[in-house]
Amino acid sequence: MAYDSQATKARILTAAAAEFAEHGVAGARVDRIAAAAQANKRAIYDYFGDKDRLFAAVLEQLLTELAEAVPPTGEDLGEYAGRLFDYHLAHPQALRLLLWEALELGDRPVPDEPGRTRHYQDKIRAAEGSGEGDPRTLLFFTLGLVGWTLAMPQLRRMILDAGTDAAAAASADLSRLRPAVVAAVRALAEARQPSA
Repeated sequence: MAYDSQATKARILTAAAAEFAEHGVAGARVDRIAAAAQANKRAIYDYFGDKDRLFAAVLEQLLTELAEAVPPTGEDLGEYAGRLFDYHLAHPQALRLLLWEALELGDRPVPDEPGRTRHYQDKIRAAEGSGEGDPRTLLFFTLGLVGWTLAMPQLRRMILDAGTDAAAAASADLSRLRPAVVAAVRALAEARQPSA
């Protein structure tokens, strides 16, 4: 059977996404990625270079998939927040990878920052028709409300479900929070912000 380099790359990216989501860049191990991908370590280095460039490739794929699944449409920004919430709930690895990027890179530039900035410009343009406020701020707050809500299960549990059965609370709070996030984004979009 002929060697399929595209299939190998795809397996490596899938295995790397799982490894990076679990351990971050610093804690990820190339040998575990190779084993999970059923590839050799040399193939990883040949296709992607070093571990940092592999992480960049994983993020590029992640953001491409996210942009295709939840495109900016100029709709009600609350509706966008709901669709983004649903996506991250179904794909928790995506948010974990973005959080690892923030933890590991801090305020330093991210891989392909100009390209990723252009991607967010599309979302800003879509947010322009969503309210009276600055669309950049509205988009930033929308992403924050969705991301923080899903990324902090311990805070959800301690603040929203203190004193309740933890297992029941874990499933109930997300069903309650999705409409609350949508409503909060709509309220932000509808609020008239004072001009500077």
